[in-house]
Amino acid sequence: MLVSAKEMLIKAKAGKYAVGQFNINNLEWTKSILQTAQELQSPVILGVSEGAGKYMCGYKTIVGMVNGMLEELNITVPVALHLDHGSFEGAKACINAGFSSIMFDGSHYPIEENIAKTTELVNACNILGLSLEAEVGSIGGEEDGVVGAGECADPDECKAVADLGVTMLAAGIGNIHGKYPENWAGLSFETLEAIQEKTGEMPLVLHGGTGIPADMIKKAISLGVAKINVNTECQLSFQEATRKYIEEGKDLQGKGFDPRKLLAPGAEAIKATVKEKMELFGSVGKA
Repeated sequence: MLVSAKEMLIKAKAGKYAVGQFNINNLEWTKSILQTAQELQSPVILGVSEGAGKYMCGYKTIVGMVNGMLEELNITVPVALHLDHGSFEGAKACINAGFSSIMFDGSHYPIEENIAKTTELVNACNILGLSLEAEVGSIGGEEDGVVGAGECADPDECKAVADLGVTMLAAGIGNIHGKYPENWAGLSFETLEAIQEKTGEMPLVLHGGTGIPADMIKKAISLGVAKINVNTECQLSFQEATRKYIEEGKDLQGKGFDPRKLLAPGAEAIKATVKEKMELFGSVGKA
């Protein structure tokens, strides 16, 4: 059964660890992440971008797939199904489809409009028992065509959004989506500390978890980060494992590749990546 991310993130912040959000793009990715979470007894958040939602035939299809896997794989750890960087309309669509957690990314709006739209979603999610993530200060890189330069959020604006009653807050602290460039300045812990001071017990979210050094990850967790998003690293590991399999030429005697065998190495690579991240975030055994 899908759950809100609220309880798992409150526990994570109090326990000084972080829950991993791993974005899903197909059945194989979803299965690999769920199996790894169960094996490690770690709570987990399955992230779905609007682009991935369209690719996987819509939000209701994704809800049905995930719920089916929870039952068929006997998953007993807490699992939240979360819209990642959702638009206002996308957030409402995922609420109606049966997601257990929603992110509304209003960071590209003026703060007044971000607050107004977030307030409406807070009311809906509270009634339905869903968790809600808001964002202040855009995250760098590109996510479904939305490009951010890696801003540092205004702590006062973070407090204004946190005070609306959202479950968790994503605040830009110099982090970016995708691979980090060699000249990346690193996370702004000064900004993170100021946000933590203003928002108190609010679980904070770190997007762009791929490529951030382990020591920075651990410091961010110590300063209130309770949820860390990982996508690019899974994509890269899946790609590399699949490429190697194809180069080895393991097709069916010239008849093409068995799709189940073709995707299996990539699925195993995702398991390894997810395990590494869960161990780094400290969520192993916290289910």
